[in-house]
Amino acid sequence: MALAATVPLAACAPPAPQRSAAPQNDYLVFYAEGRHADALHAVERAGGTTVGEDARLGYLLARSADGGFTEDVGADQAVVGVSADRRIGYATARRSARQKARAAFPDASSFTKSAAEPLAARQWDMRMIGADRANARVPGSRKVLVGVIDTGVDGKHPDIAPNFNRELSRNFVTDRPKDSRGETLDGPCEAEGCKDPADADDDGHGTHVASTIASPINGIGIAGVAPGVQIVNIRAGQDSGFFFLKPSLDALAYAADIGVDVVNMSYYVDPWLFNCKDNPADTRKQQLEQRAVITGMQRALDYARKKGVTLISALGNGGTDLGRPKVDEQSPGYPKGDERKRKIDNSCVNVPAESDGVISVSAVGPTGRKAIYSDYGVEQTDLAAPGGDILDGEGARAVRGILAAAPEHVLRKSGRIDAAGNPKGTDVVKDCKSGRCSYYQYLEGTSMASPHATGVAAILISRFGKPGEGDLRLDPDTTEQLLYKTAAQKACPTPRRYVYKIYNKTETHECEGDKADNGFYGHGIVDAWKAATVEP
Repeated sequence: MALAATVPLAACAPPAPQRSAAPQNDYLVFYAEGRHADALHAVERAGGTTVGEDARLGYLLARSADGGFTEDVGADQAVVGVSADRRIGYATARRSARQKARAAFPDASSFTKSAAEPLAARQWDMRMIGADRANARVPGSRKVLVGVIDTGVDGKHPDIAPNFNRELSRNFVTDRPKDSRGETLDGPCEAEGCKDPADADDDGHGTHVASTIASPINGIGIAGVAPGVQIVNIRAGQDSGFFFLKPSLDALAYAADIGVDVVNMSYYVDPWLFNCKDNPADTRKQQLEQRAVITGMQRALDYARKKGVTLISALGNGGTDLGRPKVDEQSPGYPKGDERKRKIDNSCVNVPAESDGVISVSAVGPTGRKAIYSDYGVEQTDLAAPGGDILDGEGARAVRGILAAAPEHVLRKSGRIDAAGNPKGTDVVKDCKSGRCSYYQYLEGTSMASPHATGVAAILISRFGKPGEGDLRLDPDTTEQLLYKTAAQKACPTPRRYVYKIYNKTETHECEGDKADNGFYGHGIVDAWKAATVEP
């Protein structure tokens, strides 16, 4: 990022408003096209100082101790959105349901042995999409780079290391031990300066995602959808699983600039689960913050897509029809305790799942039904993929989740393995067949569905990409159409109002659309085998 010089105020400009001294805060100020100079003036008039900028995405990084800076600078017509540089997102894996159901998990004796990777028999997800067969035919090219924008990737994990590109991997976040109210956020820092190395993941979410995409065929644990491609860790999430706006923007721009072919975004961006530009229930400051999220992320996504990056996102885990949202009770989600109930409508969007140019993925369980937690919507759902659903059948069983790699130190810290390294519950699996032990964990969520689609995209890019400087390139529009063409179409259930049974309760979700494109499955469930065999 190039530093921008502050433009002096005109002699006739009014003085900056005087308010009581306060700590300096950073803000992202997004300006309208062609209004860069005007935005610089607006920042100074509002009592701020411009300390940086990103011309690629059209924003200034401003600093101010003025508590009313957001409203003041946002009043200028050159400014389209303003957000404090703070936490605005959360990864979309569902851990709470998994924890509650742990007592019902079966043990390893319920699985048959496999001649493939040691834990392949547990991968119902790979069999559902034909990845187990596609692996042998098109494992994926080493020239294909897959960016994982997440909480980090454990690049030293034995079942990720062979495909991990350490040279290109970057960490765009600094750990924050406590939040703005002094409550624990990321906890104690593990590295000097609270900046983790680019091969670390202290949450586990990003490692699980990366493993599903590209765990290699190496006689260890599992195989990913595209076990021959390279993984690039482009970290934008905190240890705690939360995300800030600026790292998310930086991650997308970086992916575009280094030639990443496809990125996986298994998180949502907020402190607003739904971002609304003009919700009367919100203050002016809150409206400006939400506009900044919508505008800033769309600019970053557009920048990446124009440079050849296919964009794939998890749809979300609220069990909500995103075309008819009515109430948001989770926003603003930071700091904790600020949440309130507000009415919303379809003008409010989940970012990046509902951003333009993004392929959004719903989750299915092992029977192929839409997972109970998965968001849906005929306008929003592009594809479906295995994400797991522990309630997809009688009782609750962990093996209905998705098994993928987990960092050993995260499992120790969370108490999932004992001092000797043995799993405390069957949600964690230990594999020592190769002589070195590695760990895997069952998780469920649209976070787990999205990387299946990303892996299939990597197969398609491997097959149809055009040779470039050291890599393969395939236009995102072409990749998207091939994903839709190769997906296994799945019609809405009959009746369309599907009733989920949750112990002694029921929940109803209604599916709209036809077999070729509907609110539960979009264009269909991704199909790795067809992607590996389809004619151009």
